[in-house]
Amino acid sequence: MESFDYIVIGGGSAGSAVAGRLAVDGTRRVCLLEAGGRNDNVWIKTPGFMPFIPEKSNYRYETVPQKGLNGRTGYQPRGRGLGGSSAINAMVYIRGHRWDYDNWADMGCTGWAYEDVLPYFKRAEANERGGDDYHGSGGPLFVSDQTAANAASHAFVEAAAALQLRTNSDFNGERQDGFGLYQVTQHNGERWSAARAYVEPIREAGNFAVRTDTLVEKLVIADGRVTGVQVRRGGASEVLHARRGVVLSAGAFNSPQILMLSGIGPADHLRQHGIDVVLDKPAVGSNLQDHIDYVSGWETQSDVPIGSTLKGSLRMVAAMIEHRRKRTGVMTTPYAESGGFWQVMPDSPAPDIQWHFVPAVLEDHGREKVKKHGFSLHACVLRPESTGTVRLGSRDAGAAPVIDPNFLDDDRDLAVLRAGVRLSHRIVDTPPMQAFGPTDRHPVDLNDDAALNEMIRNRADTVYHPVGTCRMGADEAAVVDPTLRLKGLEGLWVADASIMPKIVGGNTNAPSIMIGERCADFVMAGE
Repeated sequence: MESFDYIVIGGGSAGSAVAGRLAVDGTRRVCLLEAGGRNDNVWIKTPGFMPFIPEKSNYRYETVPQKGLNGRTGYQPRGRGLGGSSAINAMVYIRGHRWDYDNWADMGCTGWAYEDVLPYFKRAEANERGGDDYHGSGGPLFVSDQTAANAASHAFVEAAAALQLRTNSDFNGERQDGFGLYQVTQHNGERWSAARAYVEPIREAGNFAVRTDTLVEKLVIADGRVTGVQVRRGGASEVLHARRGVVLSAGAFNSPQILMLSGIGPADHLRQHGIDVVLDKPAVGSNLQDHIDYVSGWETQSDVPIGSTLKGSLRMVAAMIEHRRKRTGVMTTPYAESGGFWQVMPDSPAPDIQWHFVPAVLEDHGREKVKKHGFSLHACVLRPESTGTVRLGSRDAGAAPVIDPNFLDDDRDLAVLRAGVRLSHRIVDTPPMQAFGPTDRHPVDLNDDAALNEMIRNRADTVYHPVGTCRMGADEAAVVDPTLRLKGLEGLWVADASIMPKIVGGNTNAPSIMIGERCADFVMAGE
């Protein structure tokens, strides 16, 4: 039985950060386990290839039929392989709002207020603008300005300004509200995943074992302590021993799945699957939260920006050649090039809608190929009231978990989203966007609540930010305490978006990396 000081399960955004920080000084023997591959290829590294990332790098999960979405099944892409979802996402660097973290602290998560987490965001970051009160310059995670944003993306920001909506050049600075171009996790025109930041620089170190294509079957538990991990590799199972502990960083879907497969979770549910109950923990797999999102779309006569005509295809070939030679041009696009945050409900404590502007027509998460020019505008509810669950569908660790986000179960979410969609149309109705001659792909009477509700329920889905299924808290029911230790067992920490007690107001990749950074410090502080 191979032995390590620490085993980190999952090489995604948080797991890469935890493992890299624990291993970097060479004093600990660390093993990073990842079910997928290395993700070291041109399809991952080239931002513009995001729609063409190989299926092996994406779990491509689906939800159960959603009552709030008129019975539709939702799509839940999740990154598989080193870097996790940071290897397949739109690279948007957003931390969330100051209020989100202060609210965590008010909920009993001592040490997680904004002033507590800001140093970790800064420590992780290498912002090309340099360091200041809000940004870091010496971290492993490169954050860059876009150099080739499309004219329509700039026009979207001008359109918001035409409505007297604030322009914002830094959503992670003093204020989040406003509209502007997003900064992205790129370096020299390439995607900079968490694995490239934390794992690849030290993967050959003698104290650091990186095991890809290795499926975790369950935790090994003895006398109230997690002592190792049972894994499957190449069709055979083996046990790896952890002398000091295990960090579970498999994400909002797979972390609760692994806990439940190990006998940690809702007792009745575990018994239904014939799993011996080690620790009855009903909160495992509960509290699932996600940003419900509606994508408005418009067709245009002009090529904005990725054409479907022969002329456009030839331009794309030229763009690919430019990127391979210079790492510049349109292939550096994150697709979600511009956007913004705004408060549409008077009682919200902070901006409650986020927009992502994409200078291309998107339908069904880009899976439906649309041979039209145009643009899309996402509006997502930043603090949904609806919560769902993750449960086991099988005792097989390789099977997908049962995912039920319970989207739009709370009518308050629908009201916020209605307001967001209406503001989307107001922005597009301004001269800067009307210059493109847009035609609405999904026309509806925006003044008719019932008609708008129906359209939203027929077309809304995730914007890929599931969190909360192993929530942190000071109460006994919480899964982990504020130092991310699992309550009720020794030798186990959880570090990923699953620990969030409440979803943050923004994209979740940067917060997940921050959580990984913090967990590494918590682990080392206990040595």
